[in-house]
Amino acid sequence: MRIEIKGLEDERFHRPLQNIANLFFEESEILPTIGEKPDLQVDFHWEASETVFARAMLLVNESGKKFESSQELCVSPEMSEKELFKQVKRAVSYVFVNVLQDMTEINQKWGILTGVRPTKLLHRKVQQGIPASIAHKQLADDYMISEEKVELMQKVVDRQLAVVPDLYSLKNEVSIYIGIPFCPTKCAYCTFPAYAINGRQGSVNSFLGGLHYEIREIGKWLKENGINITTIYYGGGTPTSITAEEMDMLYEEMYASFPNVENVREITVEAGRPDTITPEKLEVLLKWNIDRISVNPQSYIQDTLKAIGRHHTVEETIDKFHLSRSMGMNNINMDLIIGLPGEELPEFRTTLEETEKLMPESLTVHTLSFKRASEMTRNKQKYKVASREEVEKMMSAAEEWTAAHGYTPYYLYRQKNILGNLENVGYSIPGQESIYNIMIMEEQQTIIGLGCGASSKFLHPVTGKIMQYANPKDPKSYNDNFEHYTHKKIEILGELFTKENFQH
Repeated sequence: MRIEIKGLEDERFHRPLQNIANLFFEESEILPTIGEKPDLQVDFHWEASETVFARAMLLVNESGKKFESSQELCVSPEMSEKELFKQVKRAVSYVFVNVLQDMTEINQKWGILTGVRPTKLLHRKVQQGIPASIAHKQLADDYMISEEKVELMQKVVDRQLAVVPDLYSLKNEVSIYIGIPFCPTKCAYCTFPAYAINGRQGSVNSFLGGLHYEIREIGKWLKENGINITTIYYGGGTPTSITAEEMDMLYEEMYASFPNVENVREITVEAGRPDTITPEKLEVLLKWNIDRISVNPQSYIQDTLKAIGRHHTVEETIDKFHLSRSMGMNNINMDLIIGLPGEELPEFRTTLEETEKLMPESLTVHTLSFKRASEMTRNKQKYKVASREEVEKMMSAAEEWTAAHGYTPYYLYRQKNILGNLENVGYSIPGQESIYNIMIMEEQQTIIGLGCGASSKFLHPVTGKIMQYANPKDPKSYNDNFEHYTHKKIEILGELFTKENFQH
């Protein structure tokens, strides 16, 4: 869909408008001027004085149909130039969504919101002491978020504050993410740093040497500065792709290097690929008091697993779940994906029926996202996925099933190019939530990323500004430069965790 935009010369409008267009059209292109005839023309007009006013008129060139919308927002005299322009962008986004909704008859339940973490908006209002009813109205007015989605946000925020009552005061601690960049095979939808482990043992050994170094040095700095760890999360890739002996040495390093590991609230190891789980590896996890793992089916349809490159069987998922449970894993998460190739509501209902036989403590329901770097995005014609309407039915089925089985939503996030402009929701039996998932989504503290492709998020304790710093994604670059990246992180930590910042 080629969309010509007029009346918005400032380039700062183009990205938000492109993100909004992507909510409505699978392929869209926003251009200020188009040489050949565009599919749509949108004329904008805006002005900012005592109020902010915006109007959009959309013309469908093929049919000649026109759609119009206008919006007026308040302006306060104290607003800075930056805040004023934010209001202008909001008004422009509002009218753009409206004309596209009228034209396509697609209702955007998340309104103009294209950000990843909607619940942060509601947390901010809770911290400001704004009553829930007023906060809900503000979210609806400011972002056009539907009542249904605002209620979901409120449920999530309530649950998070029940699980982590001190969520807003954990800036003086950190969480740790440890990335293991290896998997048995690479899934078609995946863009994580994940490399097939077969034949790469030399690379694995070098990588683990660098990771041990990072753990030692970061642990030393945390100890010297009296900073405790809230949660530790092993992700990837698949952290159980490495051998039981390598896992054992890694957790021994963690206990030796990190401060007060016995007081860490939660340690999670993603054992996402059932084909990596063995009795020996489970014994190692238990030896180091780690009993929260993920065993991820994604789907219980064998043809789907084959199509997306997961070389394990449905039976293997079930068997490894029972093995993990019998060996003492008492907090198991499972991931399901809505909208995988070839699947519609009946297939997803089968997956829910199989999940019911296992009843994991938590369940994350993802909506398939066409990520730019994935095999699935590069070869879209090869992967037939469900329609927007069908995906919404599948999400509704997940909501009904989780509610009927005692699960409560406790975190959510969204992604660009997500089917049906929906969301990913983490559900849990109350009391079994992942604290790390709450910390990473709500960005209330610094999270230090160690390992290949791991990204650190440094939160400034006074301004709340977040700075990201990522390790290299490929093992060779990581192996060549891990010392540099480790010391750069320590340098950033030293600038953030000063007495002045924490006395502020």
